[in-house]
Parts: sequence; structure tokens; C-alpha cells
Amino acid sequence: MTATGPTRTADAERGTLDKAADENFPVAPFFLPKAWRTDLMAVYGFARLVDDIGDGDLAPGGADAHLLGVSPEEADDRLVLLDAFEADLRRVFDGTPHHPLLRRLQPTVRRRALTPEPFLGLIAANRQDQLVARYETYDDLLAYCELSANPVGRLVLAVTGTATPERIRRSDAVCTALQIVEHLQDVAEDLGRDRIYLPAQDMKRFHVQEPDLAVPTAGASVRALVAYEAERARGLLNEGTPLVGSVHGRLKLLLAGFVAGGKAAVRAIAAAEYDVLPGPPKPGRIQLLREVGTTLRGEG
Repeated sequence: MTATGPTRTADAERGTLDKAADENFPVAPFFLPKAWRTDLMAVYGFARLVDDIGDGDLAPGGADAHLLGVSPEEADDRLVLLDAFEADLRRVFDGTPHHPLLRRLQPTVRRRALTPEPFLGLIAANRQDQLVARYETYDDLLAYCELSANPVGRLVLAVTGTATPERIRRSDAVCTALQIVEHLQDVAEDLGRDRIYLPAQDMKRFHVQEPDLAVPTAGASVRALVAYEAERARGLLNEGTPLVGSVHGRLKLLLAGFVAGGKAAVRAIAAAEYDVLPGPPKPGRIQLLREVGTTLRGEG
């Protein structure tokens, strides 16, 4: 390793983990036990890095590609990077990974007896993003969320030792809803990446065409479509809300924050009259805290 190697490695790790502060939801809030925070941050580092690879948002300089053994000539090929990342992930379970974020993950995997499947699902979702830019049906979108969102909730339950089949089912509903809400908030940004996560069948039903999504302000048809998808997300959040009441202590507060964040985001979209094109409607802090309280009381 060159003299600058350790610095590049540390920068690559720190730059990814620092993004936790900008996420919609707290990744490892202070009120959780330290052991949980450590392991949740390790899982976050994996999830954030794989998303950055898939979105082309890696830090400049090629440090991550170098760490994964990808040549400079292929450092901009996202599929090559994802393949190399998957190979390094597998070393977490049967060897010594190369990337520092995966080395950080290895003790968590061993402590919590985590399996490769949820991690592989997140990689598969980002690989799919390189190959699929449109979704024909709502069921197609749900299948994508099964890869892109649901593994995160399953990992949280696994890290906290609270996974049961019923909790996993409820968690999947919450995570899918949060993914749909994020897609609704980011319609314009996703279109800039040539991706549309609004099902084509629903667009046809509401007489929405792709150029209708590329204007500064949404017309009536786009607003009706967004309202329809937001209601679907609300239904999934309601389906998943009993997950909060099934656990206790500080985990209950964490899960209430996830559910409440989704519900508050749906309310923010509604408050914007379903016009998501100028930018993502986001709830204020007071609205979010109100939703947390309602969720904890089991009223939501």
C-alpha cells in the first residue's frame, strides 16, 4: 500500500458513514444501546455504499473502486463495481473482505448471525436499477421493493434479536411503504436519472405521460396519480404499524420513528396538494414528533 493508501481508505470509509446525518430517518440514534448502534452503523455503511455505487455517487478519486480491485478503466462501470462489491461481501462470510466498510461489517455479521440474503438483495436491487428504468405494474414495483427496501427492516430486526415471521411481515409492509413514499418525493430527481418508479399501468389509468413529469409544476392528472400512490403507501404503513406495539423499550421508539416518518411524509405530500415536481415535500419537525406520539399511543 502506498503512503497515501491508509488515508484514502479512511476517507472512503468516513465519507460514506458521514452521510448518515443526511438520511430521512435516524440510522443509529443516541437512545439505542451502544452495541446496537455499532452494528446498525455497520449495516448502514454497507447499504449506503451499495446505493452510492448504483447511483454513481461514489466519492471522486476512485478510492472505492481501488479497494474493490476494480481497474481505473472500469471504475465508472456500475455493474462491474457491483459485481466486485458482491464478491467482497461474500468474503465477509468466508474470508477477509478488502473494503473497510465490509471489514467493519464482519464482526456484526458474526455477532448477530446475519445471513447473506438481505445484503445480496440490496445489491440485486442496485443491479436492477442499471437494467430496469420503468415498471409496468404495481406488482413489479413491489417485487423491486422486496429487494431494495425490505432487507433493511429485516436487518434491523436481526441486529436487535427480535425477528419473528409476523414482525418480518409487518416490517416488509413498512419498508415497502417508505420506499414508495421516497419515490413519490423524488419523481423529478429520479426522472433526471432516467428512472420512473410510477407504474406504467397507473400512469395510463390517470392519463399521465412521461413529459408530464418533466415540468416545474404538476398538472391535475399527475397530482391524482401521486395521490393514488400515496394512499397505497398509507395503507401499507397502517398494515405495518402493529409492528411498533409488538416490541418494547428503545426499539419501540426506533420503529415508531420509522412508521411516523412515513406517515408524516405522506401528510406532507398531501399538504403540497400532491405536487411533488418542484421538489420533495418533507414534514416539519413538529409534524414528525406529533406522528411519533400518535404511533406510540397506537392511534395511527
